[in-house]
Amino acid sequence: MKKAKAITKKKSSGRGVEMSSFCGWDGEVLVLNILGTPSAKKDAIGKAKGSQLKISVTAAPVAGRATDHMVKFLAREFDVSVSDITVVFGRFNLNKQMRIRAPGSLPAVVAKALSEAEKT
Repeated sequence: MKKAKAITKKKSSGRGVEMSSFCGWDGEVLVLNILGTPSAKKDAIGKAKGSQLKISVTAAPVAGRATDHMVKFLAREFDVSVSDITVVFGRFNLNKQMRIRAPGSLPAVVAKALSEAEKT
């Protein structure tokens, strides 16, 4: 995993986040659009599918438990506490948006997408 400090973070414009892929910075906050897969064989961050990042979790989609499990999984992957992750929408849906405050590390697929976005 690549450290987040190596990525230049853009200042918030206050008008939302312009994202050409599944992720983007809003100040110190990383915004992710996610396509969730519950009841998977293992917890995993997959590839981008259009404007969403595929994330699989082992928890069943019952009463938001899969989303709760996904938040805990992402907290470990991004080296933050669970309280640093906010589910903007999609708690009971496969399509989600999450905001991760000051991630300590970035999974390779996210680091690559952010570096490509900076080039444009």
